[in-house]
Amino acid sequence: MNTRPFITLLFFSLCFIISFSHSLRNSFSFELIHRDSSKSPLYKPAQNKFQHVVNAARRSINRANRLFKDSLSNTPESTVYVNGGEYLMTYSVGTPPFNVYGVVDTGSDIVWLQCKPCEQCYKQTTPIFNPSKSSSYKNIPCSSNLCQSVRYTSCNKQNSCEYTINFSDQSYSQGELSVETLTLDSTTGHSVSFPKTVIGCGHNNRGMFQGETSGIVGLGIGPVSLTTQLKSSIGGKFSYCLLPLLVDSNKTSKLNFGDAAVVSGDGVVSTPFVKKDPQAFYYLTLEAFSVGNKRIEFEVLDDSEEGNIILDSGTTLTLLPSHVYTNLESAVAQLVKLDRVDDPNQLLNLCYSITSDQYDFPIITAHFKGADIKLNPISTFAHVADGVVCLAFTSSQTGPIFGNLAQLNLLVGYDLQQNIVSFKPSDCIKV
Repeated sequence: MNTRPFITLLFFSLCFIISFSHSLRNSFSFELIHRDSSKSPLYKPAQNKFQHVVNAARRSINRANRLFKDSLSNTPESTVYVNGGEYLMTYSVGTPPFNVYGVVDTGSDIVWLQCKPCEQCYKQTTPIFNPSKSSSYKNIPCSSNLCQSVRYTSCNKQNSCEYTINFSDQSYSQGELSVETLTLDSTTGHSVSFPKTVIGCGHNNRGMFQGETSGIVGLGIGPVSLTTQLKSSIGGKFSYCLLPLLVDSNKTSKLNFGDAAVVSGDGVVSTPFVKKDPQAFYYLTLEAFSVGNKRIEFEVLDDSEEGNIILDSGTTLTLLPSHVYTNLESAVAQLVKLDRVDDPNQLLNLCYSITSDQYDFPIITAHFKGADIKLNPISTFAHVADGVVCLAFTSSQTGPIFGNLAQLNLLVGYDLQQNIVSFKPSDCIKV
């Protein structure tokens, strides 16, 4: 029996801590803990549940504003986000293992963390990794094919491969591209290690990063993301099931890899994802929304028909072109017979006053290529204040993005061999 562990780490964003919970042959399941859960190091106990939702909405908008690099810039950039992730993970790096926190980002294609010596580092409240104390740390030479395959690398004076990531908000990370052992501890007391994993060891980092976190864990499609590096080990498959935001904080979402990540059975629909620039993202083709008998065509005026929206776990809201959002809002407003109110946080546009959680909001169906997905009200309306709910969609000049709130109570499976994403309606508390 092959007992070598197989793992790929996803998403979500939605910020989460990932901890190992179960392993079988070619199968791994993890607990996902939302960044606003009491189990998260980013948890703020003074904030109520409505503030958590509002803060997630604000992060969605900030994340979208950082989404794409300036096409006129000559500086190599990775289109990842600084402080917009909705999930965290704990992992260990090096030999002996050194524990760190990382922001999980499905829109990033590299794993990087702050490293000593720091030429310039942002203030990290947890200890910083020192590669000189690890026996498994090795620099990657400039002449290697690996160095040449990564799009934001160059050579330093020591002829080692160096990466430079510039973020759209003027933040950046720069350091050595290296191989190192990553280790994840299981809840059963065992640990799994992944030797010779490509990471970026950042000695020069600046930006609006979280003080508790060491950097970013990229789970996108690029050549050195964790998903790509571990693709053959897990059969190219991973899946997750996201819990509603306001459930008991002791409940956890699930992230699966390998055989455990296969999405099958009644109700499963699948749609292809498209590979295009920026290459880190999972692009889907959205054809339309429907609300009741009203169909709203999804037309992106400045983009091709294929791969016109990003599936993202790190963005809470679903961000749409203004003309699409306007038509969707109008269709929803025609069916909801409640008193409209202003969003007290001035973030969302279509809000209602409610006195009971039992109001039957309309189902919105997302028509992806080959896959119609019914979005229940728990995925499309958010409680932003006591007695106030708002449509969790907004217009944006960047994106479009299909956010994590719209993915609640869906088992979402990624197949990197067939280049498809599958969706199955599920009660994620029971999955």
